[in-house]
Amino acid sequence: MSRRTTVARRATAAAVALATLLGVASCAVGPESASPVSAVAAASPAAPTTGPAAPGGTPAARPVVPARVPETLKFTATTLDGTRFSAADLAGKPVVLWFWAPWCATCASQAWTVAEIAPKYRDTVPIVGVAGLGEQQAMKEFVTEFELAGTPQLDDRAGALWRRFEVVEQSTFLIIDRDGRVVHQGFLDGESLSRRVAALAR
Repeated sequence: MSRRTTVARRATAAAVALATLLGVASCAVGPESASPVSAVAAASPAAPTTGPAAPGGTPAARPVVPARVPETLKFTATTLDGTRFSAADLAGKPVVLWFWAPWCATCASQAWTVAEIAPKYRDTVPIVGVAGLGEQQAMKEFVTEFELAGTPQLDDRAGALWRRFEVVEQSTFLIIDRDGRVVHQGFLDGESLSRRVAALAR
C-alpha cells in the first residue's frame, strides 16, 4: 500500500468520525430544545406595569386620597385622660359611639363587652365611649374598674355630644356606617353589640 493511499484512507476515516459527532450533537439538541429567542420571550410572563416612573427611575407612588369626612364625624373632644380627639380621623370606617354614665348599672353590665371587643376591632370598627351625666373622677374610676382605658373615652360632662346626637338616655349605642350614616341608635345588649360590630368589620 502506497503512502498516498494510506493518507487518503486516514482522511476519509477522520471525515466520517467528524460527521458522526455532528450528527449526535444535532440529535441531542432536537427541535424542542432549540426554541427561538422570540418564542421564549412570548412565553415569559409580562412585567408588571407600575405606571409612570418618578424622576429617579422608580415607579411613582399612587397618591393617598383622604376619606371624605361626613357631618356625623365633624367634631372634636377631649378624652378623660386629657388627649385631644378628632372624629374626622375615623372617616371611612364604621364607628360605634357608646354614651354612658358612671353611675348607670346597665352601662356597667355592657362595659365588660366593650372592654373585650373594642381592642380587637380598634382598626376596623372603632368603639368610642362618650361619658356624661356625672363627675370626672367618677368617670375615671368607671374606666379603671372596667378596664376601658385601651379605647377612647370622651369627657362630655357638658353634654355637647349628647345634645348633638340627641341622646336622651344611657346606655345608648350609636352606630355610624362607612358613609357616615347613623344606622342604629339605642340600646344593645352585649351579644347584639358583638354581632353588629363583627358584621361591620367584614
